[in-house]
Amino acid sequence: MKTSWASSLDLDVGQVPVLPQAAALCYRLSRGRPEVLLITSRRAQRWIIPKGWLIYGLSASETAAQEAWEEAGVIGTCVPVKLGQFPMAKTCAKRGPVLCAVDVYPLHVDHVQNQFPETGQRKRKWCTLQKAASKVNSPDLAAILRRFAPRIH
Repeated sequence: MKTSWASSLDLDVGQVPVLPQAAALCYRLSRGRPEVLLITSRRAQRWIIPKGWLIYGLSASETAAQEAWEEAGVIGTCVPVKLGQFPMAKTCAKRGPVLCAVDVYPLHVDHVQNQFPETGQRKRKWCTLQKAASKVNSPDLAAILRRFAPRIH
């Protein structure tokens, strides 16, 4: 059986596991306008947002905040209200092909560090919401970026 996600990724959901991940939509306000932080994936160097497997003992939003620190060097407040979800096909060394259901949480960035666990493995770029939506490969993530309306702090 193919879902709309699986169809767009050319995967048969009955044939591959669907696994949860959490992502942080890292944002700041610059001159009163929202900007979001994109990072590159390690292998393909595509523009993405920080994301990863759920971490035992942490909530999904706490996992998103941890991934934002490890992958992008940002620290901030991550709201535990999901903005949306996007699919991602991935090949794992032990499991083979899987479909990830990535839940996205907003993270208001308070600090950006120059040294973080994945320094040198990724590039970082602040973008307007429209520019970020045009840079990511996932149409579902692009839609989340386009409709994002951050709360003013």
